[in-house]
Amino acid sequence: MDRLVEIANRLTDVSGVVGVCLGGSRARGTHRPDSDFDLGLYYRPPLDTATLRLLAAELTGGSVEVTEPGGWGTWVDGGAWLTVDGHRVDWIYRDLDRVHRIWQECQAGHYEVGTQAGHPLGVYSHAYVGEVALARILADPSGELRGLQQETHSYPKPLREALIAHAQWEVPFTLSIARKGMADGDAFYIAGSLFRAVGLLVQALHAHAGSWVLNEKGAVQAAGELPAAPLDFAARAHGLFSVPGTAPDALAAALDAADGLAAEVCGQLAS
Repeated sequence: MDRLVEIANRLTDVSGVVGVCLGGSRARGTHRPDSDFDLGLYYRPPLDTATLRLLAAELTGGSVEVTEPGGWGTWVDGGAWLTVDGHRVDWIYRDLDRVHRIWQECQAGHYEVGTQAGHPLGVYSHAYVGEVALARILADPSGELRGLQQETHSYPKPLREALIAHAQWEVPFTLSIARKGMADGDAFYIAGSLFRAVGLLVQALHAHAGSWVLNEKGAVQAAGELPAAPLDFAARAHGLFSVPGTAPDALAAALDAADGLAAEVCGQLAS
């Protein structure tokens, strides 16, 4: 940890970098021995990427690709993949003004979902807020990140209500139109519909519990441990994706199981 703090302090000396947080499984204590160290670089433009490249080369002992903001897409803003002292250390940019704006939207019950490589369900904008809320702050010279983290520990009721309401109408709709693919054995379409339905249920269960969910990885298992989750939620949800073949009867059985699971979740969320 001392080495990470040292790196974080050096990063905040770079023009544009406001603060640095440790995120991901390492911050939450759910990591494996081989898990990456995800460092969120919270910045305001202009970001001095030339100096970041020099620091990355010094830390790794060689040339490293460090992107400009937006280099990895609209939502995962850019950064670098490093190996430092034999450990994988990822730098991940976060535009701090954008995080503040999204936090204001969350408090009003608004969110958006963006397309991003590596996020099959999409990036839910409130994940930006959850990252700050759950992070371990390593360097924060101005105290801005600590202030924002204190605010975001409380999950906004309007966001909770919006996510639950959306799941309650879209999940039944998604599963109903998925049945149009049964006769043709369209397992691709049905699998995508099942994935989306489960993803929406996961978001709603977390919202109901006032728990931030950051991405799809491990989200089903985590949702299954929440108070409103039906018995064996995770096992039942994962079981939906083991449909054998493309026979209409098998696809119908999977959708029937999904309908049952969704009805139980929505009933719990309404109580």
